[in-house]
Amino acid sequence: MELILWRHAEAEDGWHDMERALTAKGHKQAEKMAAWLKPRLPTHTHILVSPAKRTQQTVAALGMNFSTLDEIGPGAAPQTLLRAAGWPEETESVLIVGHQPTLGAVAALVLAQQDISLTVKKGAVWWISSKARDDETQAVLRAAISPELL
Repeated sequence: MELILWRHAEAEDGWHDMERALTAKGHKQAEKMAAWLKPRLPTHTHILVSPAKRTQQTVAALGMNFSTLDEIGPGAAPQTLLRAAGWPEETESVLIVGHQPTLGAVAALVLAQQDISLTVKKGAVWWISSKARDDETQAVLRAAISPELL
């Protein structure tokens, strides 16, 4: 399985968290990351997105179909995202567009089996693969890249 975590790009500050829109810089970050990501995504990738405006705007840069899931919105538990993705049993690839600190906690659980949170920068993608080896599922970090490096 390929589990791809994409944090929304830079968003405006605001009181209504779900309505925060991307800044001009955020739109550029989303476009850069989408241009890098789109040709690399496996053919049958399921794209799951938080209902927050900033995540919807981030994924729109891909120009691909996606599903919005309320349960992966801001403040979601890491285990909720993993269940939604089907980690590690799902055979297809899953791209989740979501929020920090949840994405960092998912990465820590999957990669290090630690109940901590790693920092996923705004607009960044962390690409993790699962691999069965000796009756055990192992996680392999394939890429961790931020828009500034593209």
